[in-house]
Amino acid sequence: MLKPLPIALALILAGAPVVAQTPPPPPPAAAKAQAAAYVKAAGMSDLYEITSSEIALQKSRDAGVRRFAQAMIEHHRHTTAATVQAARQAGLTPTPPQLGGAKASIEELRRAKAADFDRLYLGQQAPAHQAALDLHQSYATNGDQPALKTSAQAAVPIVQQHIQMLSQLQR
Repeated sequence: MLKPLPIALALILAGAPVVAQTPPPPPPAAAKAQAAAYVKAAGMSDLYEITSSEIALQKSRDAGVRRFAQAMIEHHRHTTAATVQAARQAGLTPTPPQLGGAKASIEELRRAKAADFDRLYLGQQAPAHQAALDLHQSYATNGDQPALKTSAQAAVPIVQQHIQMLSQLQR
């Protein structure tokens, strides 16, 4: 005989909206030590943060999320400029950043319903920032260009601050 509780739970869950969270893909391993790959990965990471946060400013009604998004735009524009400057000092000509594998994450945010947006946005931000932290820490330690290593090291506390801000928002 079927028990009513599991059936009721199954019916409730079947009707619950499912909100996927597609975080941007992690950077390739080469980006942790090779200058050109690092510049490309850091650019993609910053572009994702800026673009996703611009969407958050359009869609979110939560003051805390909006403050976080504004800070992400400002901080990641700064880290992008610092990376480009360091790349030029290293003799590289950085190409404009591309979203690459983060396109799906951005599209997911654009399609999100208002009721789901903040949870989805913050859910993407956590793994994206962990990946960025790993990228910058690894390149700062193992990178092959001193100017970029210095830039990567300078990005580490910024990304750590973002992770702290996220943990406060997700409480």
